[in-house]
Amino acid sequence: MTDNASITDAFFALHHGLPRQGPGSDATTRRLLSLAGTLPERPRVLDLGCGPGRAALLLAAEAGAEVTAVDLHQPFLDELRASAHDRGLAGSITTVNADMAELPFSDGSFDLIWAESSAYSIGFDTALRTWRRLLAPGGALVLTECEWTTAEPSAAVRAFWDRHYALRTGEENLRAATGAGYSVLGVHAQPESDWDEYYGPLGARADAAEPDAPGTPEALAATREEIAVRREHGTEYGYTGYVLRPVASWPCRPETVSDVAAVHAVHTAAFETAGEADLVDALRTDADAWLPGLSYVAQAPDGEVAAHALITRCRVDGAPALALAPVAVLPKYQRTGAGSAVVRAVIEAARARGERLVLVLGHPAYYPRFGFKPASRYGIRPGFEVPDEAMMVLVLNGSDDSSCVPQGTIKYPAAFGV
Repeated sequence: MTDNASITDAFFALHHGLPRQGPGSDATTRRLLSLAGTLPERPRVLDLGCGPGRAALLLAAEAGAEVTAVDLHQPFLDELRASAHDRGLAGSITTVNADMAELPFSDGSFDLIWAESSAYSIGFDTALRTWRRLLAPGGALVLTECEWTTAEPSAAVRAFWDRHYALRTGEENLRAATGAGYSVLGVHAQPESDWDEYYGPLGARADAAEPDAPGTPEALAATREEIAVRREHGTEYGYTGYVLRPVASWPCRPETVSDVAAVHAVHTAAFETAGEADLVDALRTDADAWLPGLSYVAQAPDGEVAAHALITRCRVDGAPALALAPVAVLPKYQRTGAGSAVVRAVIEAARARGERLVLVLGHPAYYPRFGFKPASRYGIRPGFEVPDEAMMVLVLNGSDDSSCVPQGTIKYPAAFGV
């Protein structure tokens, strides 16, 4: 019987020299980097489970990053060091042989933590919990996770994954991220071409492998099974990239019945009239507009409701969309981040539900930080006169190509009076 060490050695032998150790592409790395927002001029990046360092090399070359690349397999780190030297990046990349579950770094050491196709080694939830301390204030965590893309996976593909790694849905992973204290800066569903970049070279290597070496038959069988499962069931699962930022000090949650009076008080205090407070109350009684779970509050340390953000149903030329309004913060908590925290939380709750589009009529210097863009770029307009830059749209799921977004006139719930 072949021992496990021989199988592991044979597995690594199949992978040495390949461009990737998991589904991915330079385009996906660049896309995830763009979702992380503005970084310091020379960001400190921790690349976990770096393999031979395809992402590390790109981040050093294109983001000007100082990359600390971590992996447990020394030959991969040796490959990365050689590649960095050949590309003139040796001074930008430091390799560390370490376990990503037991990292030897101080709190707040990095502006960006990067983990493409590697968080599964310790589990998504463990990664969220243990890596957070390493982020500097304002830092971001980028990781990709394999997940179900269908509500009911077939028995065969579920049996395969249950033997290797328990997959969840994207909605479940988003809830895990926000529940672990992160706001979601962006989500990117990796295209099928990312799998081709991985499995193409790996399949060719398997076909050319000498099958008689110790452990090789087992490694080849496992590799071919994995590729076959993807070929037959690729529509049922896929990799998704998550770009996350820790929420500093404003826990957010859906409102409860006991919050209704406090929410009314927040809006009354934040605005000159009771119009916005009355609007929230009116929307609660509109069954076509009110969406349970999309009225969010931010809590102060003493439990007081500090801020509120509401999303309700609207339509764009008959197609379902969402309206973000109103948003309010108690005056004593304004400019503390409470408003931004509750807006991000309710947006991510909408994203987790699979909603497509959020509209907001608001300050053009404030809402773009959440990803909102002028609605006119998408052929969307309100049924009343407003400055073009004040009417904005955020595409939550799927492509933000204007051809994939409903176009036309916005119809708000009757309570808005427009």
